[in-house]
Amino acid sequence: MSRTICFFTGTRAEYGLLRPVMEAIAATPGATLRTLVTGAHLAESTGATWRQIAADGLPIDERVEVLLDGGSDESIATAIGLGVMRYAEALMRLAPNALVILGDRFEAIAAAIAATVCKIPVAHVHGGELTLGAMDEAFRHSITKMSHLHFTSTEAYRQRVIQLGEQPERVFNVGALGVENIRTLKLFDRAEVERRLDLTPGQRYLLITFHPATLASQTPETQLKALLDALDAFPDHVCVFTGANADPGGAGVNRLLAHHTRSQAARFRFSMSLGTTLYLSAARFADVVVGNSSSGIIEVPSLGVPTVDIGSRQEGRVRSDSVIHTDTDSPSVRAAIAEALSDAFRARAAAAVNPYDRTGTTQRIVETLMAWNTHDALHKPFYDMPSAPAN
Repeated sequence: MSRTICFFTGTRAEYGLLRPVMEAIAATPGATLRTLVTGAHLAESTGATWRQIAADGLPIDERVEVLLDGGSDESIATAIGLGVMRYAEALMRLAPNALVILGDRFEAIAAAIAATVCKIPVAHVHGGELTLGAMDEAFRHSITKMSHLHFTSTEAYRQRVIQLGEQPERVFNVGALGVENIRTLKLFDRAEVERRLDLTPGQRYLLITFHPATLASQTPETQLKALLDALDAFPDHVCVFTGANADPGGAGVNRLLAHHTRSQAARFRFSMSLGTTLYLSAARFADVVVGNSSSGIIEVPSLGVPTVDIGSRQEGRVRSDSVIHTDTDSPSVRAAIAEALSDAFRARAAAAVNPYDRTGTTQRIVETLMAWNTHDALHKPFYDMPSAPAN
């Protein structure tokens, strides 16, 4: 059966997860790959990561600008509105049989709305998860209700998607694509990581990503300053930062990180985007992965490396025993990092089981997409749980 499948991507992180599926679709007989590239990919301030897509040899069929300068709440709302209009225009030109969307960002909900209006079936990856400290929580579950096929990363999340009224036969627990990347990508050895990060041989380091928690009462800059204060307690470690995303407050976080790196160049490294391969390679040799990125919860446990998860942004996610949660104040962060660096906790992390780890994730997604009856997909009755009262 021939079909055209379009992949929506707006950030470096979500592209890094979707890339193996995109490559597999491109190599599948009867399948035509299309892409809609938008959001932070197209902004120089967030690394212009569309270049990575091009370097990987994948097509960029539609480039849709929606981001405005500033990253304020108002500009994000405007970007959603622009996205609905411009994504609809792009989807009508592409005319895919299905649109694949991953995650929960504001660009993604705009794409789901546009696809719904254009009557294009949506396949949603990473539904059912909880991120209680971010507005993305509402976006994710809304995308679920506008989607017609679901690929979740754990069985608990599969059950939650069904709880939202989705038909069980349309919801598949396939595991996390990011964990599969660890097994399938050719990761760099330590010497290459040190060369690329400008580290001396054997230098101990922390890998840190700090995104705005969009529902937090404190500003992102306040939380980041507390983290930076806590890092002063570990002078033997270089701190390798990656950039924040394009949420409200992200630009301020990146400015503060850039300034801090310039003033303490011996101990700090800052890159807007390391790319998937270098990021996972750097995580593999880090003493601890610190911050509030989902990667610390989902991928890093499969590397046997401790994670310190800060604040409320990832609150609600299923997590491994290798993850320490901490509040955002400096003493709490300092204590959590110290615990993660201990021999006892490092041994615990090395032995921990990752609940997101399943084999054949990409293959299962591709096979399901290719076998999917997209002609009837738009008609989906609400599924009532067996315990739900009948009307």
